[in-house]
This record gives sequence, C-alpha cells and structure tokens, in this order.
Amino acid sequence: MSFGSGIPAVGVDALSAEDFLLDVREADEWAAGHAEGALHIPMSDFVARFGELTEKAPEGAQIKVICRSGGRSAQVTAYLVQQGLDAVNVAGGMQDWEAAGRPVVDGNGAPGTVI
Repeated sequence: MSFGSGIPAVGVDALSAEDFLLDVREADEWAAGHAEGALHIPMSDFVARFGELTEKAPEGAQIKVICRSGGRSAQVTAYLVQQGLDAVNVAGGMQDWEAAGRPVVDGNGAPGTVI
C-alpha cells in the first residue's frame, strides 16, 4: 500500500505489538490518547528532535509512523525515507487504530481517546 507519491504505507491491521511506532501528533492529541509504547515526537518538533528517534529506534527496525489520519505521518515518513531510514506510514492513523479496537491510553496510562 502506498500513500501519495510512492510513500510506503501499511494498514493498522498489519501492525504487531513488536513494531516500533513513532507518533507525530501534537502534545494535546498524545495526552488524550495514544498507542502504549509508541515514541512521541510531534511533527512540529521533528527535525530538532530527530536524534531522539535515531537513539531510540532499534537498529534495523522499520519505523511505523502514525498521526491522527495519515497525512502528517506521510510527510514524516517521506523525510525519514530521504534520510535513508526504513519507514512506513500507518494509513488511517490513530483513527483506524481506535476503530480496530486497539488499545488507546491517555497521558496517565488510563483508557484514552483519539482527538
């Protein structure tokens, strides 16, 4: 599956618990609800915080990039691919994640919601 001009993408149904997930939504979206275990680096801070990703991503792991619906994550995925990293956009984003019944937690680890 691809998003836009050849950006690699996968659906939520293709994700496993072992996947490395990068959430690029803003802080209020993250606090309301996110996938447990995801790394949070907002798109607005991404270039400045790029080093956090390279430090925390397991070596050789494919980076699954997610946002609310797939637009912002597609842009970050394109950037990561340009940097030579193995990255894919999660099509449908956290909206599809939540709709598929996958767990969403808030900033305190309690059940959350996608905004």
